[in-house]
Amino acid sequence: MLGMLLLLLIQGYILILFARSILSFFPNVNRRQPIVKLIHDVTEPVLKPIRERVGVQNGIDFSPIIVFIGLYVLMMIVQRVF
Repeated sequence: MLGMLLLLLIQGYILILFARSILSFFPNVNRRQPIVKLIHDVTEPVLKPIRERVGVQNGIDFSPIIVFIGLYVLMMIVQRVF
C-alpha cells in the first residue's frame, strides 16, 4: 500500500517535471499563469541545486535529465523494497 502511494507520487512528479521540460521550449509562455507558476514552484527546489552544481552546458540545462534518472532509480528501489 505504502509502496504504491510512493510510486504514484514519484510518477506524478515525473509528469510535472516533463511538463516543465516541455514549457521550456516555449519562451513566450506567461509565467504568471497559475498552472505554469505551480509547475515552476514545484520543480525549481529540486532542479536549482543540481543546476548550480552541473551548470548549463552550451545553453542546455541537464538538471531535468539528472532528476529524471534519479526518480527512475528511486522508483526501482521502491518497487524492490515494497
